[in-house]
Amino acid sequence: MTFEAYETVVEDSGQEARGRERQALSLGIERLERLQKERFSMEDQVQSLLYVRRLWTIFIEDLAHPENGLPEQLRADIISIGLWVVKEADRVREERSNDVMQLIEINRLIRDAL
Repeated sequence: MTFEAYETVVEDSGQEARGRERQALSLGIERLERLQKERFSMEDQVQSLLYVRRLWTIFIEDLAHPENGLPEQLRADIISIGLWVVKEADRVREERSNDVMQLIEINRLIRDAL
C-alpha cells in the first residue's frame, strides 16, 4: 500500500468516525427533544438521559486517551463540556432540573461542529 493510499484510508476512517459521532449525537438530540415536546413515561425519560450520558462518557474516554489526535487544549475543552452534559443529564434524571433545552443546544453545537 502506498503512503498516499494509506492517507486516504486514514482520512476516510476519520470522516466515517465523525459521521457516526454526528449520528449518535443526532439520536441523543431527538430523544431530548421528545422529552421537551411530548408526554413521556419515566422509563422513556431515564432511557433518553442515560443514552446521552453514556454517549458523552464514551466521548470523554476517547478524548482522554493519549493517542487522540486532537490538540490537547481542544480535547480539554470538549471534556469539560462533556462533564457538564453528564452532570446536567443526571440532574434532570434525578428531577433536580427539568430544563433539557441547554442539553439540546450543547449537543447541537457539538454535532454541527463535527
